[in-house]
Amino acid sequence: MASTSVSKGQILSLYRSFLRTARQFRDYNIREYTKRRTVDGFRQNRGLTDPSSISAAFSEAKSQLDVAKRQAVVYSLYAPDIRSVMETDLKVIVERT
Repeated sequence: MASTSVSKGQILSLYRSFLRTARQFRDYNIREYTKRRTVDGFRQNRGLTDPSSISAAFSEAKSQLDVAKRQAVVYSLYAPDIRSVMETDLKVIVERT
């Protein structure tokens, strides 16, 4: 397997793609879990310095992004239209202020 250099811009683009994909989930719990898992995963790999390990982590993240995108599509077909209590409470608080 050839080790190619991954730029900071590519990593940032991948990070943003994860966050955009997380927003596609209608369920509050899944959406927040995806966001939290994205931040935790990128923080965990922040200290990588070896180019081959960076490349491996990047390719693993790209495959996980593909999985998340497929899950977002499938979940949108079966997700209930009922809002979470968390989202309902936030909407009430915002309307009152």
